Amino acid sequence: MIIALDATPLTVPSGGVRRYTEQLSIALAEAFPDDSYWLLSDQPFQAPRTAAPNLKTGRPPRSMLDRRWWLWGLQREIARLKIRVFHGTDFAVPYLPVCGSVLTLHDLSPWMDPNWHSESDRVRSRTPILLRLGLAGMVITPSEAVRKQAIERFRLQASRVVAIPHAAASAFRPVAHGPGERPYILYVGTIEPRKNLPMLIDAWREFHRDYPVDLVIAGRRREDAAEIAHEPGLRVLGLTGEEELPSLISGALAVVYPSYYEGFGLPVLEAMQCGAAVIASNDPAVAEVAGGAAILVDARDCRAWVETLRAILPNPQKLSELRAKALRRAAEFTWTKTAQLTHDVYEQALRRFGNKT
Repeated sequence: MIIALDATPLTVPSGGVRRYTEQLSIALAEAFPDDSYWLLSDQPFQAPRTAAPNLKTGRPPRSMLDRRWWLWGLQREIARLKIRVFHGTDFAVPYLPVCGSVLTLHDLSPWMDPNWHSESDRVRSRTPILLRLGLAGMVITPSEAVRKQAIERFRLQASRVVAIPHAAASAFRPVAHGPGERPYILYVGTIEPRKNLPMLIDAWREFHRDYPVDLVIAGRRREDAAEIAHEPGLRVLGLTGEEELPSLISGALAVVYPSYYEGFGLPVLEAMQCGAAVIASNDPAVAEVAGGAAILVDARDCRAWVETLRAILPNPQKLSELRAKALRRAAEFTWTKTAQLTHDVYEQALRRFGNKT
């Protein structure tokens, strides 16, 4: 089978959708060597460096007409490469039914709070139309929580929507740490309104009055997020390379993730695979991923976060128990499993397309 994936998420330097697109394409090429996989985009992107030879990169638009990508240029590439299934990894599929199609609906945040996504007007208007017209033959969500939300909001046929969990890259693993550095708790992820960092900083600040534990924030700041002012004990690292994250995570007393809403919460799983104690919001998708191996707290209850930090961080036994649970839970997720389940969806999408034609 010849399959194409939307590579547009690879044009940004970080983020969950980028990681998803990169790791899934690598895993698919390795798990299904008889298939051909093409990464297609109208923008320059960095292809995965560890790709198998059956993972290839399409050519950029060659004319002004081709630059009308979703309406025309993409269709031409699909025809040229004889693509059988197109996987829209970021909320979009071709505007014309030219092959089997799969759309990954990562979450419903663009439709929940306009303040969370100041530049998502196109997604908000385009994706519901693609779903309603059936141009996305199959829909993948990263969790059962989002699957239920999608079926209800967009009135989708349940058989068209499949929940397939993400996984953490193999680079995320425990790294031994010696004494010396000041103890810290860590947030890793994009700095954006939905992630609820002002509340986290308030909670940490209250905790920090009695306990000499720093707060480290690592991640790319989106333009719609307020800058974080430096203060004693608060370290803002900015965009951090993936090769640095396992050590940074492993050295933390705990990883904290107070997001208001998630479709999966990949940083939680990456932290757990490093053997970190995790304290996160009680969002349904995050709870689904954590599977009882993390402490979950109401994202809007700052006092509860302060009390949780006070109860967990000074308790070595509790931290040790959380770390052991985290490693066991993380072992249940692999990109190979994700790729196999995704390939099953490709076959369903191809059958649906064949039935229409």
